[in-house]
Amino acid sequence: MASDKPLDLAALGDDFARDPYPVYERLRTQGPVHRVWMPEGAEVWLVVGHAESRAALTDPRLSKQWKHAAESFPIKSPSGSHMMNSDPPQHTRLRKLVAREFTPRRIEALRPRVQEITDELLDKMLAEPGGRADLVDSFSFPLPMSVICELLGVPFLDQAEVRRWADAAVSAQDPAERRAAAADAARFIAALVDEKRRRPGADLLSALTVDEEGDRLTTDELMGTVFLLIVAGHETTTNLIGNGVCALLRHPDQLAELRADFSLLEGAVEEMLRYDGAVESATFRFATEPLDMGGHRIAPGEAVMVDLNAANRDGTRFDDPDRFDIRRPTAGHVAFGHGIHHCLGAPLARMEARIAIRSLLERCPRLELDTDPHLVPWRHGILVRGPHRLPVRFA
Repeated sequence: MASDKPLDLAALGDDFARDPYPVYERLRTQGPVHRVWMPEGAEVWLVVGHAESRAALTDPRLSKQWKHAAESFPIKSPSGSHMMNSDPPQHTRLRKLVAREFTPRRIEALRPRVQEITDELLDKMLAEPGGRADLVDSFSFPLPMSVICELLGVPFLDQAEVRRWADAAVSAQDPAERRAAAADAARFIAALVDEKRRRPGADLLSALTVDEEGDRLTTDELMGTVFLLIVAGHETTTNLIGNGVCALLRHPDQLAELRADFSLLEGAVEEMLRYDGAVESATFRFATEPLDMGGHRIAPGEAVMVDLNAANRDGTRFDDPDRFDIRRPTAGHVAFGHGIHHCLGAPLARMEARIAIRSLLERCPRLELDTDPHLVPWRHGILVRGPHRLPVRFA
């Protein structure tokens, strides 16, 4: 793996999807920044060092706006304007409009409903004959999807359709499949927005149609924001729960410690985020001027991706980083990003995960994997990380 030859991520296959960390470690031994080939054929700079990741995530010379991408960049700009692909002052304005719905008080007010949905899902899962289930399909997906859909006012019957295009939009390997999913999402969201404008309700989407101070989102901004909230609102928590439970079941000593003392739960969730985060990499940033990073010269228009999970396994920041330890000090991890683009929904994801994992462990005292740990199928792609399926036994 020579540092002067770009690494082809698409060629790494199932082994990389299952466990990317040995690859990241080999890269880090050669330096914190490397050129890699994306599955779509784009050559980008991948940041795998912790210090360099935090620096890149706050560097104003790295723009989230696709207009700064080089003309030769082969990946098309995503449709819709939202916080993730904007810089200040547009980013500041868009984030402000959404942030008022994600205050600590409003999130705490959701706790009883999150617990109620959790209990309903566990009741249904535990009623399955044979004492077996796919934890992703039965629990870790429907919980956050139900929560974000209720927040936005998405009808329950549409959740299966939302899952189909949301999953394809972030993890499909075929670019044509991702484009088709984006088109399906646009049609769905346009119809939903139209319905909310005609019949507003007591939900987040209705509130976003007009700001209290009269700052109305454009149709493009509204559709982009709804797409972001739906995808990020369930992807992060789905994978956090799935990855976290998988880590616990693979480390029975840590599972036993947590069962014995649930006061460790808050720290355990932070270690789950650090050890095997739900978001693999931050989305593209583009250099607006020449800059030096990790011993390399980044030219204007070149794309930079910060690998959050690689940064969180950097041994210069975390001792024995490949060890899963729920008592570990995790301050400084970048699982939710860093800087102005730090995940707005992080408090909600943390709250959902704590409720979900404690309830699952309390209701399932004999929970264990129902497959060889090395046979758990993981999703491909470099944006999100999580199991496709997580077979468990609980009888």
